[in-house]
Amino acid sequence: MALTLPTSTTSVASNALAADARSLNALKYEAGQNSPQAAKEAAKQFESLFMRELIKSMREATMKSGLMDGAQGDLGTDLLDQQLSVSMSGVPGGLSEAIARQLSRQMGGADTSISVPSTLSLPGVTSRSATTTAPVATGPVPKGRDGFVQSLSATAERVAQDSGIPASFMLGQAGHETGWGKSEIKNADGSRSFNLFGIKAGKGWTGKVAEITTTEFINGKAQKVTAKFRAYDSYEDSFRDYARLITDSPRYEKAQATARTGSAVAFAAELQKAGYATDPDYARKLSGAINSALRVQRAQA
Repeated sequence: MALTLPTSTTSVASNALAADARSLNALKYEAGQNSPQAAKEAAKQFESLFMRELIKSMREATMKSGLMDGAQGDLGTDLLDQQLSVSMSGVPGGLSEAIARQLSRQMGGADTSISVPSTLSLPGVTSRSATTTAPVATGPVPKGRDGFVQSLSATAERVAQDSGIPASFMLGQAGHETGWGKSEIKNADGSRSFNLFGIKAGKGWTGKVAEITTTEFINGKAQKVTAKFRAYDSYEDSFRDYARLITDSPRYEKAQATARTGSAVAFAAELQKAGYATDPDYARKLSGAINSALRVQRAQA
């Protein structure tokens, strides 16, 4: 028999105590059914539990006055802390948004970059400042094939689920375009552009741009030219933009179809036919890089 939850679960949970495990478990169930509202409420409950432990630890670090010492005083303080944790959770820009995004990503969402500042001022507690920051994957990737693949595999797998392009195909192409992280495209100030796929900034591109000198094959001869490339805020943005390019552009329709067959050779050949790169030997090099990335993934599994 399927479990049926009351439709008022989320509305009740929003007013529940932080320690109400029944409502929390119910919300976790609803969130698992891909309910965005339930995910938000479950995140709020998790945040209130976190806040309660934080308040408790802060009170324990504060010297007691002696006026309210004793079992009854401790009970009153605990109830106050519990209700404070509920009232403090769910604030826009707070920790619950970070948790909700994590739940959303696990249910098929894509937003993973979160930075959440929080300053607490509690009655009866010495004022302190606390900052909760979830790491953002914007640091440099390791140079070298194995480290490159390992560090970006999770990102590639998330994008693969949404786009249908195998993660190994994207990892191999990113590795080939950057020399496995050794020659990333940089901005004029030397900072990373996060462009892993060598996608140029054409007339329709309205985002950031990195202008560099690169090698193009013109009439079969390698020549140095200055070109503008797309720039992103993270490596995941780069993967997602690449996936959109392959899946949305009619130019790469055949490449997208071959990607679903799992043939690296066919995929690379169709990309070259569509003019993804000017190197006449691009297909061979790319298929080799894809198979290399696949071997690393299998070894790390």
